[in-house]
Amino acid sequence: MSTSNSFLQDSGSTAYNSSQTAPEQTQATTIGGTASLRENVEAAMANYFKHLDGQPVSDVYQMVLSEVEAPLLEQVMKYVRNNQTKAAHLLGLNRGTLRKKLKQYGLL
Repeated sequence: MSTSNSFLQDSGSTAYNSSQTAPEQTQATTIGGTASLRENVEAAMANYFKHLDGQPVSDVYQMVLSEVEAPLLEQVMKYVRNNQTKAAHLLGLNRGTLRKKLKQYGLL
């Protein structure tokens, strides 16, 4: 399994309102009794770097973004029953930006 494919296999979800000050300062609700999304990302990144074994690596930011963004968009679109206007509002994105991202990940 490639290092990028194994990045975020198990992640939890937390409820977070963007009007809150910062994720570090909030007590986000953990769903399903799992660790928070933040904790899972931290653990996954620590594990990722631990298992590099000296392999050259670059574009980690883009790798993480694509691993998180695609399932986020997919789940939001399911939640709003494919209503792009509602999805854009929920995500705090312009609808054009949302459409671009949906196309990028093959979700449109």
